[in-house]
Amino acid sequence: MVARAFTVAFEGIDARLVEVQCAIAPGLPGFAIVGLPGKAVAEARERVRAAMAALQIALPPKKITINLSPADMPKAGSHYDLPVALALLSAMGVVPAENLEKVVALGELSLDGTLIDVPGTLPAALSAAETGRDLICPQASGAGAAWINANAVYAPQNLHGAIRHLTRQSPLNPASPGTIEDIPASKDFKDIKGQHRGKRAMEIAAAGHHHVFLLGPPGSGKSMLAARLPGILPPLLPEEALETSLISSLSGAAPAGGISRQRPFREPHHTASIAALSGGGRDAKPGEVSLAHNGVLFMDEFPEFPSMVLDTLRQPLETGSITVARVNAHVRYPCRFMLVAAANPCKCGHLQDPGRACNQAPVCGEKYMGRVSGPLMDRFDLRAEIPPVAWQDLSSSEEGEHSADIAERVYRARDLQTERFKNHPGIASNAMAEGQLLEEIAVPDTAGRDLLNQFSDKFGLSARGYHRVLRVARTIADLEGVPDIQERHIGEAVSYRLISTREKIAS
Repeated sequence: MVARAFTVAFEGIDARLVEVQCAIAPGLPGFAIVGLPGKAVAEARERVRAAMAALQIALPPKKITINLSPADMPKAGSHYDLPVALALLSAMGVVPAENLEKVVALGELSLDGTLIDVPGTLPAALSAAETGRDLICPQASGAGAAWINANAVYAPQNLHGAIRHLTRQSPLNPASPGTIEDIPASKDFKDIKGQHRGKRAMEIAAAGHHHVFLLGPPGSGKSMLAARLPGILPPLLPEEALETSLISSLSGAAPAGGISRQRPFREPHHTASIAALSGGGRDAKPGEVSLAHNGVLFMDEFPEFPSMVLDTLRQPLETGSITVARVNAHVRYPCRFMLVAAANPCKCGHLQDPGRACNQAPVCGEKYMGRVSGPLMDRFDLRAEIPPVAWQDLSSSEEGEHSADIAERVYRARDLQTERFKNHPGIASNAMAEGQLLEEIAVPDTAGRDLLNQFSDKFGLSARGYHRVLRVARTIADLEGVPDIQERHIGEAVSYRLISTREKIAS
């Protein structure tokens, strides 16, 4: 007789059903796990053996074989502990086989039988609901997994509790969705003195989901501007929060007890590798671009990142998704994020200050910014120069505009876009519009079109750059609440692309 339990294997943000089969046969005592188990899965037999010993359950002195089906798919992770234990208990006659048919289980076992939280409970709950099964997971994961709200989620504290639930000795109550109090942003735009153009660029970026490049000397406030951007972004929509939480759950970074509606803010160090940024490793885990999905990816000291790492951003910025291809995994992750990049004008940062610049200026600036490829730079909708803060602004007691006031304008602009794109699935902001749709929503008046054509002819604007100017102009008009794109909107939009960073340095 073969006993069966069910769990999942992760392929990107999707969870694929895995059947855990257990057979106990006569022969020399042994405990084998087959079906392409990873190192952590193979070690499950020792944790299961110790957990059962803690419950004073003796394993039969026979040959125990666990098969993970489909056997040709690699299995990785410690979440196989619980389903392996349940399949074994069913084969021993402790847990009725019929009670495991409609259950998906996952969880790591400690040596005393306590269930330990594991990554991926949220996509596992979604997969279980799609197959009409309930979910059994560790107690720490129950509140978050219950947000799926399409099936029952049971969260025992230990293996003993799971056994008593499945044998109906002490049935558990379904877990309830946890609530997370979103912490108000502690960083406010009012703290930034001066830098009105930088603040305006961040407001436009937030309103239309545009990518921003900030250029300025050290201490000018580039990082402060980026850190305050999440405070003016609208909360995640329910479907966005779920998708973002699926990725966080897979990476083990999901908040305990529920789902947050705050947008993620990721800031990788410039020593990050390609795998850290785009995703990878042996199990093709999500990288920073996916962890920033529906949020902000801030890359400070942008030219300091290796060129190969920077160029991996080009395709995700256009498509909003990334495929991680490895020898034993080929998975796709969503990565629709806002990129905010900050850079000094040169290695020392004082290129534009003759009294402090090095003796290699301006060649040092050209070489420094030459680390960022032209195609990547062309993907930034907004490029803002952040000059040093004037001492008059620093000594002023006048308080700047609060983030809440800026956020109110951003929310109104986003509401206009939600209404505009309600019949276009997958498009939520002006930055995502393209093709015929962009031509329909971003039609400038005659004066604005003439200005844009003159600008394109004089500065050799690429087709991508031309369309990005139209998207930014559409967002500026939305911030004003006007339906038509006028000359002043085009004028402000082109001012953020007027001179490329490299040309500005060279001049």
